[in-house]
Amino acid sequence: MSDSGFKVHAMELGPMENFVYLVEDIASRRCAVVDPAWEVDKIVSRAAQLDLRITDILLTHSHNDHINGIEGLLNHASAEVHLLKPEYEFWDHELEKPSLHHGGDELRLGGTSITMLHTPGHTPGSACYQLGNEIITGDTLFVFGCGRCDMKGGSPEDMFATLKQMKERLPEDMLIHPGHNYSVKPTATFGEQIDGNPFLHYDDCDSFVNFRMHVHDKMRDEPYAPLNKQQLKIANLL
Repeated sequence: MSDSGFKVHAMELGPMENFVYLVEDIASRRCAVVDPAWEVDKIVSRAAQLDLRITDILLTHSHNDHINGIEGLLNHASAEVHLLKPEYEFWDHELEKPSLHHGGDELRLGGTSITMLHTPGHTPGSACYQLGNEIITGDTLFVFGCGRCDMKGGSPEDMFATLKQMKERLPEDMLIHPGHNYSVKPTATFGEQIDGNPFLHYDDCDSFVNFRMHVHDKMRDEPYAPLNKQQLKIANLL
């Protein structure tokens, strides 16, 4: 439970180890579902068990494994769909009248303030959602990893800039909630990422791009364990 009046409930669903999050505003009993996918009945059941009313759907990005439950969820709940405008323009979408936002916009879920951060790299309009001292990162930042940049709309240069900005701006005690359960632990602090996430160790874009696009997937397997700067140096990767 957060001192700010909200709780973040994680559900691992589907064949790709997706995390779907239910953000609970404690006072109002309102709930926002982040990246509804795969097993909508389980999402609806979990909200009911928690005595929550689903009023909002937040999308971190538009890849199918994060959005394939939207229609099913909307059949169960009258919810407003939120995403960043650059992602809506990138997405081959069929949504009717979603709420479009820009980076830095604030959403209100009852008494809970949610800030939308524009974090391109995995897709042009990828978003992270900051709630108090917690952040839901989608496929931008995993525990000890980051999202791929070799799919349509991906940009390793943008991902480098995004992660650099996050490293400069986010407090080390902030708790991250990633889009997939790819690591040795489901969540971690940002400080743990600074120490053990190899993608946060690079200070120049070219080296980052080479590691993300050509090296990482050949040398690391899931679940991702921490990899510090010294280990990268020993492996001649930094």
